[in-house]
Amino acid sequence: MRRIRTRSGRSAGVLAGLLVAAAALVAVATPAQAASLTQVASFGSNPGNLVMYAYRPDNLPSGAPAVVLLHGCAQDAAGYFANSGWRKYADQWRFAVIVPEQRSANNSSACFNWFETGDTSRGQGEALSIKQMVDHARSAYGTAANRVYVSGLSGGGAMSAAMLATYPDVFAAGSVIAGIPYRCATGMVNAFSCMSPGVDKTPAQWGDLVRAAHSGYTGARPRVAIWHGTADYTVMPANAVESRDQWTNVLGVSQTPTSTSALPGGTSLEVYGNDAVRLYRVSGMGHGTPVNPGSGVDQCGTAAAYFLNTICSTYRDALFFGLDGGGTPSPTPSPTVSPSPTVSPSPTVSPSPTGAPTCVTASNYAHVTAGRAYHSGGYAYANGSNQRMGLYNTFYTTALRQVGANHWTIGC
Repeated sequence: MRRIRTRSGRSAGVLAGLLVAAAALVAVATPAQAASLTQVASFGSNPGNLVMYAYRPDNLPSGAPAVVLLHGCAQDAAGYFANSGWRKYADQWRFAVIVPEQRSANNSSACFNWFETGDTSRGQGEALSIKQMVDHARSAYGTAANRVYVSGLSGGGAMSAAMLATYPDVFAAGSVIAGIPYRCATGMVNAFSCMSPGVDKTPAQWGDLVRAAHSGYTGARPRVAIWHGTADYTVMPANAVESRDQWTNVLGVSQTPTSTSALPGGTSLEVYGNDAVRLYRVSGMGHGTPVNPGSGVDQCGTAAAYFLNTICSTYRDALFFGLDGGGTPSPTPSPTVSPSPTVSPSPTVSPSPTGAPTCVTASNYAHVTAGRAYHSGGYAYANGSNQRMGLYNTFYTTALRQVGANHWTIGC
């Protein structure tokens, strides 16, 4: 394991477990079009001394969403933007992409300083620099103030959690890929133990750390998607569970999933609350961003070091953020998920409207068949509450609770 080196005032160290080899990144040819990833010379006071890059698709409309991408250690803005697949969907659905880049003067291995309190506090350091990039995009490009999202890998994933915690008034949602809960570490002394084996706290303890990041804030909190490989030995998978506990507590939902489903690439999805938090577990995947090269609507990215060929996480995150504008339906998880007309729910799950409140856990197809839900546009919706349950098929399972005559809500 490589030693962490420090310098006065700020950490120039590298967490060896979060280090990715920049030399191993695969170069990707830029598509032949006018738009390109461009460095922005000035975007604010920049107290974190970061570099800003931005991508604006041709004919970007006013009021378009913006996505902030945070690279991993030893990576850079161009490499992460090219390999992760975000350009495909930015072009297709017309949203801006902001890609901060770390400087070696801040950290010798280009890690965002997710373990330094001065860089993960509201109004300070790198966190403020990233927020200033968002402000610049809004004033210079006309992006929407209420449709800003963030995603990052590893050290960038930990920094993504920091942005969601410190600026809940800026970000509507975000994703943490192979990352760490906010404020697990408050310096290099305890950073390694956060990575492996991980730190165990109660949901309330984790939630309090986020709430303290913007004390007194009472507004809406961003929704969060968490991605982790089950064979990640750099940032242990226990961090995914602790992140789930943190964000479900912050968003006020149970740590018991309201639905589960099987996706391509050996991926399982757990949904918490009314799609407030998602936890994706990618079976057998190590440390990296899940990609799935190809031309399909749900395929993206380039397989390379720390870009692992499993499932296109970018596509799933883009849908979670609502960037498709409703124009592109989500494909079914696999060719076998089309429901059979012979499927019928167990006779024991049909509730009696006149009895005590009833909880039913069944596939979304079974719920629709039994009259507890309806389907529209490929999705199932609970009767009465109209809450979206996920795809209308036999692979998606949801817990529904009856609260009135033909009125069902997600979660028991």
